[in-house]
Amino acid sequence: MIPKIDIHTHIMPEKMPNWTQKFGYGEFIHLEYCNCKACMMKGDKLFREVEDNCFKEEVRIKDMDATNVTIQVLSTIPVLFNYWANPADGHETSRFFNDHLAETVDREPKRFIGIGTVPLQNIDRAITEMERCVSELKMPGLQIGSNINGKNLSDPEFFPFWEAAEKLGCSLFIHPWEMMGENQMQKYWLPWLVGMPAETARAICSLIFGGVFESFPNLRVAFAHGGGSFPFTIGRIEHGFDVRPDLVAIDNQKSPRSYIGKFWIDSLVHDPKTLEYLMDIMGRSQICLGSDYPFPLGEHHPGKMIEEMPLNRETKELLLYKNAMQWLGMKEQHLEPF
Repeated sequence: MIPKIDIHTHIMPEKMPNWTQKFGYGEFIHLEYCNCKACMMKGDKLFREVEDNCFKEEVRIKDMDATNVTIQVLSTIPVLFNYWANPADGHETSRFFNDHLAETVDREPKRFIGIGTVPLQNIDRAITEMERCVSELKMPGLQIGSNINGKNLSDPEFFPFWEAAEKLGCSLFIHPWEMMGENQMQKYWLPWLVGMPAETARAICSLIFGGVFESFPNLRVAFAHGGGSFPFTIGRIEHGFDVRPDLVAIDNQKSPRSYIGKFWIDSLVHDPKTLEYLMDIMGRSQICLGSDYPFPLGEHHPGKMIEEMPLNRETKELLLYKNAMQWLGMKEQHLEPF
């Protein structure tokens, strides 16, 4: 059996301070228990009910064993980024979540790898916490949002962060959140079905056109949800670059297609034909298993689609664990499936 490293899973602490009460403002998330259900409260309003697999690692490991997942890469739930908070408060919540991730990994180091979160509303604080995650908590990387309070990731404000990440060898997983147009399309769950793929394409294009990949070629960056709509609109993106360089190529004169192969995407597309297309366009060495566990839009049996596709063993090994090791900067080693 081929090992599996799932790079896209989310976790939260079972107990969190009520930061809304502590700080006296905002809608920070905390957990309350109502009618035997775990409720994520946003301030004093119900945000989402969650199952215990969202915070109980023993339940999570049981699910991993049932689906033969060797290792989960744990990241916080994007709604907990708290980029909107005052920088000192956002830093405090980031430290809390990162300590929780590190403690979870320490208890099960063969099953979990943690990637942290940082307060990107203040770059100095973000770099300080990134350094702590990598050096003190021994994390290989971070998860960050696709935009920071509406600012594209190409904003010059973020360049010191990219420079520090490259210098530290810190892998980055970029997850969509605060989807553009969200308030105009609340019905039919459209922010998650339409907004998230567009938001990820926004992040990829920002890093390409803003010259981030060009300036920091050793960054190891992966994007959620199969790269969103980017792989399916690369023809349009490239054509726009060619015909209107005055609008598109203003910060980077290299073709966007030349950056394919310079970053990774996860495999979460729910359709074998789509994954075949992604392998053709993005390259089979750039796709990592990602399930979005434990949420409904995720792949409920991580890696099953890959395992059932008529792919050779070499390709399955790349998709199921070897590409993840490359993105994380892990040395090649034998992984025993569970």
